[in-house]
Amino acid sequence: MIGLMKSKKIILKSILSLALTLVSTFTSFAQTQPNTITEEGAWCWFADPRAVSYKNNSGTIDATYIGYIDVHGNIKATQINHLNNTTNEVLVRSYFQPDDHNNPTFLVLPDERVMIFYSRHTDEACFYYRVSKKPGDITSLGKEVRLETKNNTTYPSPFILSDDPEHIYLCWRGINWHPTIARLTIPDEKDNVKFDWGPYQMVKSLSGRGGVRPYAKYVSNGKDKIYMAYTATHPDNNSTNYIYFNYFDVNSKSLKNINGKMLSKVSDNTFDVDMSQEYKNNYPLTIVDDSNKRNWLWEVDIDQKGFPVIATVRINEDKSSHNYYHTKWNGKAWQQVFLTNAGGHFHQSPNIEKCYSGGMAIDKENSNIMYVSKPVKGKYGEVYELVKYQVSDTGEVMLEEQLTFDSEKGNSRPFMIKNNTSKLSLLWMYGDYYDWIVSKTRPEGYATGIRTFIEIPYKQSKTKKKLVKKNKTLKAFTITMELQMDDENYDGEILNSKYFSYGIAKNPSMKPYLKINGKKYISTNIFGSSDVWKQKNRSTSGDWYTPSKFDKVQITITYNKGRLITYINGLIDQVITVNSLTLKDLVFQNFKGKVVGCKVYKKAWSQQMIKN
Repeated sequence: MIGLMKSKKIILKSILSLALTLVSTFTSFAQTQPNTITEEGAWCWFADPRAVSYKNNSGTIDATYIGYIDVHGNIKATQINHLNNTTNEVLVRSYFQPDDHNNPTFLVLPDERVMIFYSRHTDEACFYYRVSKKPGDITSLGKEVRLETKNNTTYPSPFILSDDPEHIYLCWRGINWHPTIARLTIPDEKDNVKFDWGPYQMVKSLSGRGGVRPYAKYVSNGKDKIYMAYTATHPDNNSTNYIYFNYFDVNSKSLKNINGKMLSKVSDNTFDVDMSQEYKNNYPLTIVDDSNKRNWLWEVDIDQKGFPVIATVRINEDKSSHNYYHTKWNGKAWQQVFLTNAGGHFHQSPNIEKCYSGGMAIDKENSNIMYVSKPVKGKYGEVYELVKYQVSDTGEVMLEEQLTFDSEKGNSRPFMIKNNTSKLSLLWMYGDYYDWIVSKTRPEGYATGIRTFIEIPYKQSKTKKKLVKKNKTLKAFTITMELQMDDENYDGEILNSKYFSYGIAKNPSMKPYLKINGKKYISTNIFGSSDVWKQKNRSTSGDWYTPSKFDKVQITITYNKGRLITYINGLIDQVITVNSLTLKDLVFQNFKGKVVGCKVYKKAWSQQMIKN
């Protein structure tokens, strides 16, 4: 009897503990309002990590980096410095193919510099990357470097593993539109890298017949394995679309099944996958889902036991109904738990990309938790909202919690940041979505911004905006100017002072430059946008159209304590280290456009002040 009473007390105590945990979790989200990272930005879900957090042991770096691309072709990144509570937004690359497949991905190098990868969508045989000059600080990005490949590229996913810390392993959709892997050297002092193994195609799906495009998601254990979950092809192309799982062993350079059996030596041969009964009989441990559906996947992660977890979706024949699943290897078999129906395609265009669900993300601290985008009735009708689901180890849904409420526009493509100190480190797209590329067919493209539950630092500046009324010599300053550009005389010097000048290089470069004490610093970014794509056909043709010139543009230049920073429309363009620079004798005598407004202030403004 006493044992029974103790048992009841233990059960009641466990139930109470679980209830308190759920209430605490619900309260933490319900009382948190979304914050806006950017008003213009989007991403696809196959190039990752699209955001990372990094904190070093010495306590000198604690930052989050978030990347996206806007409809003007600007690849951008936000850096949140958790040590000094500052936020900066960097123009990583202007005038890029305006396509949401081209979002950047991040890698923190062994010396703590941050490397940013990006590429065009399938129509150019190269990657681009930039590396920060300072550890942990992407406001100090170096030059853009082009990394040539033999095949077209999409979705760069980079890794460094502790069993081979001197190299980068890069996965992408490349050779024959299939999952591809290569090993790169670590960037040298000039930011150069080279392929020293590969690239190699890892698998061949459905005999490699025309139009077959497997879609892969990757994650590493940080030591010796890169896990890969992938489909037979695009779900639009097959009413039945299997999902597979293998992993790449960094030491043997081989592809293995989930139990560690070698499938192929990657450099010697490509592993063939199929949807035939013969294949199922021969390789049952490579198959995650062989259901008669248009299966797709959103993410793969690793649970606390080292087992893979996959966010999967089953789409019906006519693509009108998408069902979300929590799919997990339990040590013996794949356990699939139905979470919810997610409606049909999430976007505003009725006749394209009907397999585009609202999206799923796995919680990086607890892989039994998933965040999904699904239609929910609210103040503005049925709108895609974010909902949290938690699954028990035995496969029951134990929690359903709505996170966003009464949204005017849709919330989609969530992503959870790994190693972020915030318990609410969720990011997602917010807004209207018409197409993955800007074109004359749908010029609005992906008209979304990026939102988050992360607390964005907002420091009330104590710096007063002291306007300089006379041409004085200043050791710290801010120059703000709104320029109306002359299309026929677009390049040339814009402003000049005694010690530095700012201008636009001649065509075809069209890149801003700073000239300081006789030395010229040319920006990576073109002084213009990709709005020309709004007049072009919808395609991934590989074309670089003539950049659209600015009609009006806001330029800001600040200097303080050895850092000269230029901003284009509020985004950091260049950061130059210059000792003992002063501002004196500022003139616009060679500028052919019109200076709508120019003001000079005695202090260096923060980016927050510039944007506001």
